[in-house]
Amino acid sequence: MLEVLQDWAAHGLWHAGIGTTVAYTLLTCHLTIVAVTVYLHRSQAHRALDLHPALMHLFRMWLWLATGMSTRQWVAVHRKHHAKCETEEDPHSPVVKGIGEVMLRGAELYRAEAANASTLERFGHGTPNDWLERRVYAGLPWQGVGVMLILDLLLFGAIGATVWAVQMLWIPFWAAGVVNGLGHWWGYRNFSCRDASRNVSPWGLIIGGEELHNNHHTFPTSAKLSIKWWEFDLGWGYIRLFSALGLARVRKLPPKARLGEVRALVDTALLQSVIANRYDLMARYARELRRALREELRRVRATGGAPSQLRALRTAQRLVTREPDTLDAPARAVIDAVASDSTGLRTLLRMRDELSEVWLHSSASAEQLRQRLQDWCQRAEHSGIAALRSLSLQLRSYA
Repeated sequence: MLEVLQDWAAHGLWHAGIGTTVAYTLLTCHLTIVAVTVYLHRSQAHRALDLHPALMHLFRMWLWLATGMSTRQWVAVHRKHHAKCETEEDPHSPVVKGIGEVMLRGAELYRAEAANASTLERFGHGTPNDWLERRVYAGLPWQGVGVMLILDLLLFGAIGATVWAVQMLWIPFWAAGVVNGLGHWWGYRNFSCRDASRNVSPWGLIIGGEELHNNHHTFPTSAKLSIKWWEFDLGWGYIRLFSALGLARVRKLPPKARLGEVRALVDTALLQSVIANRYDLMARYARELRRALREELRRVRATGGAPSQLRALRTAQRLVTREPDTLDAPARAVIDAVASDSTGLRTLLRMRDELSEVWLHSSASAEQLRQRLQDWCQRAEHSGIAALRSLSLQLRSYA
């Protein structure tokens, strides 16, 4: 009997080697990522797709075993993050709480918000509320991860405790830490959405596409997180597979900008197209601003400009991708200082703010907005600035 117990402790029932144990650990962690991104995030939190009830239940059961998380709690905390992003009420904003706090204590911040009854009441609607959810998945969270621990120990013996520890740390580190932390602090931005979200990586592999965080915050109800041709969203690959098997139905995708013939006048249809494609338009505008800043940087460097002026221009290249009202006072001071030295930059920045007013002023009538946009196009095309003329012509060609 002692020999049997010693053999089990050393090898488990599976008698798996190191390679098999590592492969099993990574595979189960990957399954958890798929359940989080496809079921919890895209389907439940944002209603970007519908899943077959059988597939939903498999995801619910697996998440109970692998994380002990409740669907309602996760959805409520995430929806509140979007509703209160980068404010004091945001459950896990590194802009407010600091990157170290979110990276190291992301799971604790999640649990604290998940225990907030008002958050669950306001943001947790529409999630499963059947007997299994109330009595098992939400009612017995620690029992689920306890069952997973027992299974790992039975399969692998003593090393099963390490396997279980990796499984338990996978989501707190990658989702609560990396996505919620780095995803609002470091990376690149395709769009100037009204928060600090960033794409941590263009290859959404490790976290199933969740690394494409700026894309998601720009189009939160899209089932697909990749936008650029060189971005890869592994979660979208699974959704395509589930759709082909009849297990999923996509409800919404990001709008795809289409350019047609340049219209002579701004009519109501063009106004609607511009508003619908405003993120694409402002991304184009940001590229023109960065190009203008690069040209100004070359000019200042060629004329022997001061190091502080060169630093300000380099900093401004990063700041112009942000919405103006999301910049703090020092950042605005940098932009103002750079603009004061260049009439062209000053005009580009002022005209950008005026263009944004078209969709920010919801109280204006459609006719007032149409006239405002028409006036903007006329002034842009007669400004003598090639970038503004090009942007106006692109604007007037949205289909």
